[in-house]
Amino acid sequence: MPEVPDVRFLTVAEVAEIMRVSKMTVYRLVHSGELPAIRFGRSFRVPESAVADALKRPIADAG
Repeated sequence: MPEVPDVRFLTVAEVAEIMRVSKMTVYRLVHSGELPAIRFGRSFRVPESAVADALKRPIADAG
């Protein structure tokens, strides 16, 4: 039996809370490809590591 990687998936609501943005913003990030996600039925799940990576990236150049 192949080994399953230990990946934790978060709901859109959980991602929005962590990133302190709206759920709609998370959906936009997912649909644009900026935030990887997996679709389960009608809902999306985002790998926790992808959220951590997104938070490390600079969002905009303030200068």
